[in-house]
This record gives sequence, C-alpha cells and structure tokens, in this order.
Amino acid sequence: MSSAEQPKYCSVEEYLASEEQALTKSEYIDGWVRAMTGASIRHNCIKLNCLIQLGNQLRGKPCRPFDSDTKLRIDRGETKRFYYPDLQVVCQSNDPLSVFQDHPVLIVEVLSPSTRRYDLDEKMTAYLSVPSLEVYIALEQHQPIAIVMRRSAGGFLRQTIHGIDRTIELPFLECLLPMREVYEGIEFTATCVQEPDPEYELTEET
Repeated sequence: MSSAEQPKYCSVEEYLASEEQALTKSEYIDGWVRAMTGASIRHNCIKLNCLIQLGNQLRGKPCRPFDSDTKLRIDRGETKRFYYPDLQVVCQSNDPLSVFQDHPVLIVEVLSPSTRRYDLDEKMTAYLSVPSLEVYIALEQHQPIAIVMRRSAGGFLRQTIHGIDRTIELPFLECLLPMREVYEGIEFTATCVQEPDPEYELTEET
C-alpha cells in the first residue's frame, strides 16, 4: 500500500472514529495520521498471489489470512500504532466485529518505491515488536527477492531468498510460499520500478 504523508495529531479514539466514516484509509503512528494511496496493479497481483496461496493451504485450519482491508494494532506502552499490512495471518483472532487484529503470526508487505523506507525501517521495527509474530516477509517487485525476518531464540534473523525457483518455508503454519507462485503473472523488466537500481542492491543468500 502506498503512503502520502498528511500529518494530523489525534487520539486513538478520534482516529478509529474517523476511519469509520472515511472514504480512504489512513495509518496511525503514535498520534499522527498518515493517509494511504492506492497501490499499483503489479503490487496488488503479488499481494493477491500470496493471499491465494496461504488461503488455500490454511483452509480448514485455525489460522487464517487477512488482506489489507484489516488493520493491525500495535499497543506497547507509549507506542500506539495502526497499520494496514498487505497480508497478515492470525491464529488467535479478535472478535469478529473488531476492525483490527492484535496477534498476527505472519506479516507480508510488498515493497513499493513510495513505501520502501517505511516497510524496511519504521514498519519492520514496529512489526518485530509484536510478541505473537513469527515471520515478517518483505517482497521486492523488480526481482523475485524476499527479505524474511524469522524469530529465533536470540531474536529475529534476516534471510534473503532470491530466485524464482526458491521457496519460502513457513513450518509454524505448515505452509510454503513458492516464489514462482508469489510472482505468477509478473514480468521482470529494467523499468518495472521507478527507483535507481542501487536502491535495490541486496545480497543473495548463500
């Protein structure tokens, strides 16, 4: 989901009340509201590919995926935030009438030029503070590359999965995300993103 900064300080209660009436989505970051803008077709295709894969594999199981229409609440003392992850998997869901989730075990974001610095900095830091989270995945658009943060006994470990024939393993969900399925229908070209290539230099996992 792309972002356009429109700072406006308000309380959590004011934010949630305004979201009920709003025609567009906004994130909430410790009292500041950041409006969201629409994502590209390419972005949404990758997101939906992941949603379909996980939805099919989790059918009949207690965990279920939610798309970017569902907020994630992060409430850690002075840190109070609401985000709209591209995808989150929840095994311990909030009340069905709630407009947000609190306990995701998996979060997936598709990186876009306008949101990359949020997704790999601000949002990653916030997401990794969620006690229930096992894995955070950030998916590139320009190449079949996934940045995977996995919880371990000593904290989160970073893994980079590079290649259309690779697979993201999610044993805690008994699921797999084959990169070929994640990027189904996506054409990789030199102009598929609007940023210089150096912005995307990543080290392939060995």
